[in-house]
Amino acid sequence: MKPLLLVLLLALVLALARAEEPGPSAAGCGPCEPDSCPAAKCRAPELLAKDACGCCPLCLGVEGEPCGGVDPAGRGRCAQGYVCLTSPGDVGAAAGAASTTGRCVCKHDFAVCGSDARTYETVCALHLASWLAAHAGRSKVHKEHDGECKYAPIIVTTPKNIVNVTGSQVYLSCEVKAVPLPIVTWRKVTESPKGVKLLEELPGDRINLAVQVRGGPSKYESTAWVLINPLMREDAGTYQCHARNSLGETQAESSIKVVEGKAKAGGGVMTKDGRGDSVEGTSK
Repeated sequence: MKPLLLVLLLALVLALARAEEPGPSAAGCGPCEPDSCPAAKCRAPELLAKDACGCCPLCLGVEGEPCGGVDPAGRGRCAQGYVCLTSPGDVGAAAGAASTTGRCVCKHDFAVCGSDARTYETVCALHLASWLAAHAGRSKVHKEHDGECKYAPIIVTTPKNIVNVTGSQVYLSCEVKAVPLPIVTWRKVTESPKGVKLLEELPGDRINLAVQVRGGPSKYESTAWVLINPLMREDAGTYQCHARNSLGETQAESSIKVVEGKAKAGGGVMTKDGRGDSVEGTSK
């Protein structure tokens, strides 16, 4: 019995030794030769990883970068927090293609506000910015809250100065961006007999003037118009686009000059003295 027991023990030891020996993986990995690995230059050290064989370095993908495929080395992987999404138009989307088949997309598709007062499209974009800032010797960026950062109104497009003839139709417009959304109004700037600056809220009781405000053209923007039809001599003067929210206010001014005469071909105004001025708006 003893010789048989020794044979069984020897067979068990040999089996265990073979199980611990390194060998090719299911992905077809051979011996690791680091000197033959291609260089990997990542946007940030946090994106550096090893391939599926645990041998060569590679860069994990971030927003919009290619991913997927059937690369045995495991390249085309997305960084933590991303998923690899495919679409019919992606290169290599055909079954069995060895090239990439998709793009890395952040799992959390909503804007966030960073500690640097910047709005990031996703929290993944914020993390990348934080890594880049840290390795550039600047402070890391952390999330303050979900959604865009709040800020006082900024006038994106200012109203233009206008010269036109009586009886024509003219309009002023301005675009304002702010979070939270701003309240935009139009005012006419006048002076009292003593020279004090006065602001007349529009449209007031003017029957030839209308004011319209709507959201857009982009998110957190508002566009405001003041339309005058027909244009009369008393409409000449300075007009103010005013915007405010809980964080502040701002304004921009433009002027309307009214002349006697008629619009001429080519977009100008022919006045009584024959002088041509630039014209904004349309003539009736």
